[in-house]
Amino acid sequence: MIGSRSSILHLLCGLALLTLGQASALAERADPAQQLAFEGVALIDTARGTLVENQTVLVFDGLIQAVGDRGSVELPEGTRVIDGSGRYLMPGLAEMHGHLPFAGPDDPAVADLLFLYLANGVTLVRGMQGHPDQLRVRQAIEAGELLGPRLVLGSPAMGWGNTPTADVAPGLVQSFAEAGFDLVKIGEGPDPDAHAALASAAAEHGLPLAGHVPDKVGLEAAMAAGQVTIDHLDNYVEELVPAEKRADIAPLWGVASVADQADLGRLDELVQLTVAYGIPQVPTMVLWETFFGGEPVESIRANMPEVRYMPRETVDGWVTSLERLRNTIGHPAGARQVVTLRRLAFQRLHQAGAPFLLGTDSPQLFSVPGFSTHREMALWVQLGMTPAEVIRTGTRDVAEHFDELDQAGSVEPGKRADLILLNANPLKDIGAIANARVGVMANGDWLSRAEIEGRLEAIAAAHEH
Repeated sequence: MIGSRSSILHLLCGLALLTLGQASALAERADPAQQLAFEGVALIDTARGTLVENQTVLVFDGLIQAVGDRGSVELPEGTRVIDGSGRYLMPGLAEMHGHLPFAGPDDPAVADLLFLYLANGVTLVRGMQGHPDQLRVRQAIEAGELLGPRLVLGSPAMGWGNTPTADVAPGLVQSFAEAGFDLVKIGEGPDPDAHAALASAAAEHGLPLAGHVPDKVGLEAAMAAGQVTIDHLDNYVEELVPAEKRADIAPLWGVASVADQADLGRLDELVQLTVAYGIPQVPTMVLWETFFGGEPVESIRANMPEVRYMPRETVDGWVTSLERLRNTIGHPAGARQVVTLRRLAFQRLHQAGAPFLLGTDSPQLFSVPGFSTHREMALWVQLGMTPAEVIRTGTRDVAEHFDELDQAGSVEPGKRADLILLNANPLKDIGAIANARVGVMANGDWLSRAEIEGRLEAIAAAHEH
């Protein structure tokens, strides 16, 4: 039944992930024994939001080996040099709420999905719907057998049809830790006792909690329990409505029926609570506006050329699913009010200094991996963030979140060679990251624009839109 979040996820993940095309040959990869240098390039300083001009960056063995003024970095014989004159180099971006296939590394669909991320400069994906096959995919990427972004893997979701009781939760979390998952994904459903048991067991095994805020738990209790991200601005709109008026609404979609009763006076309290706990938001704004917005479904399809990289049957399924979901949501005026309140919450949180991390919930309804990241960044700028702030949420702040500032988040020696080379300055126009890419480097593997476009065309041709 389309009214439940679990049924939507199963439908969309099944269609969008497991039926991707067969154009899955790996892109050509640079000789790992060959050094590569970007010469005379302007670096994006992700900490300050400024440029460092006329630099040379030497890469070897998946790491940035040296950075310095042009002419000051000794390039070993045989170094492949990429001219950076008039160009801009920045770290790769993160997708902090992605959904990966329930399939192993030999499935061509997996290779295609991972490539869509890389083609758009997304070099890290935090998977938020876990499956054991994803652990094998991560192994293949790390072994150099599969081209893809770095994966941080959440467990199977603790919610919907997989909601544990408090007594079962510790054993589940132990199994996730032993399997190699990096975090416990919280969904809709756990009651306060189950949520507390999950939090306690996760802390014991060194796994963070992240994801949704179950309605029965609420924002403050989720934050107090140590949940490390709040995704989708979950419960911010719901908790503007008096408790007695939202007691019986369905999770996620039912809020449209009571949005007209929101008390904006409560928003400042929620914002200050968030700032006090310092919990990052992964708001997935564009997708929720697809759910609750009023743009006709076929118009969305027509205005989104990147759907050609998804199978036709998948996109047809998105059309049908979104129409059904909007019927389930009902209350068109209330749905529009949800969009308005979410935008207001985003802006108030940003103005108050609450942390954000870049994520889109791809692939979901009309959320094509990688392409959705650029749409999300553009909306964040529209809502008041500067391009520098948006870039930081997808680079440096992600590295800091994972306690990896010594390994990622900026273009500095010793850090992972996950990079995007651009022909235009993204600090002036965030759209440059979408429209002016010269190439992408993931773990030292260089993909030129020509290689990227060739592979994308092959994927599109396989889907015959």
